[in-house]
Amino acid sequence: MKGIINVLKPPNMTSHDVVYFIRRILKTKKVGHTGTLDPMAAGVLPICVGEATKVSQYLLNDKKKYRCEMTLGHNTDTQDRWGKIINTRPVNVIEKDIYDVFESFKGEIYQIPPMYSALKHKGKKLYELAREGKEVERKERKINIYELEIIQISDKQILFDVLCSKGTYIRALCEDVGNKLQCGACMSFLLRTQSGKFTLDDTVTLEELEKASTYEIESKYLFAMEYPLTFMPKVNIKEESKKYLLNGNNLYLKNIASHDDFTHDARVRLYVENQFIGLGKIQSDKDFYIDVDRVFN
Repeated sequence: MKGIINVLKPPNMTSHDVVYFIRRILKTKKVGHTGTLDPMAAGVLPICVGEATKVSQYLLNDKKKYRCEMTLGHNTDTQDRWGKIINTRPVNVIEKDIYDVFESFKGEIYQIPPMYSALKHKGKKLYELAREGKEVERKERKINIYELEIIQISDKQILFDVLCSKGTYIRALCEDVGNKLQCGACMSFLLRTQSGKFTLDDTVTLEELEKASTYEIESKYLFAMEYPLTFMPKVNIKEESKKYLLNGNNLYLKNIASHDDFTHDARVRLYVENQFIGLGKIQSDKDFYIDVDRVFN
């Protein structure tokens, strides 16, 4: 089996727990996710199976969309409501203040990753250090908030949608917004509604997967490997050049049957007679060729 299953991850379960679950029901070790989702969060979690694990690295840069609730008035050590409260402040803000602060977080901003994250410091995960009561300096990173829309403001809770770049921590965003409002805040609910091309509408629950037969999973829930890669131009390789592609050799104009428009340095999908065979990168500094970097069996 090879392809991508768009799992609806439940709360109280890590992304790796979902991977182990899929490995068990499909009886295969070749399974991986395309980007960690917080244990307490729910939502879209694409899982790559079989040969599709080779495309997971190309999906890590996908934009993510979330529905989030933040609660004003206090900060916690984990930046969400499941952590220990470390600071409490009165909430004396009006709606205009909230809208103005939200507006200031749109676009390219810098964010300091949380201590409770899977990032590593000298080979050890930050959350492991945090659980030991240690804190280390983290460098701020540039992220992009493409969309940030308030859905509802109710007492101390703010419900909002956010579309963001990879590496964005929504918990940290909530805390930063709360601190700028001078009242503090923490994340109290998180649902990932989109990851690249995958949305909530095409998810499947773990319960549904466990009840389904192998045939049902393949026919109903398994997306083709190239489904999330359609942003890459398509290049059709001549049948007689298939062996060069399978061996990972460079491909030249004489090997190409047809292609979409592409630019220098573009990453492309490689096909032979409409069969997805691999991925490559356009090289044209001197002589044009395609550098093949992934081949699928």
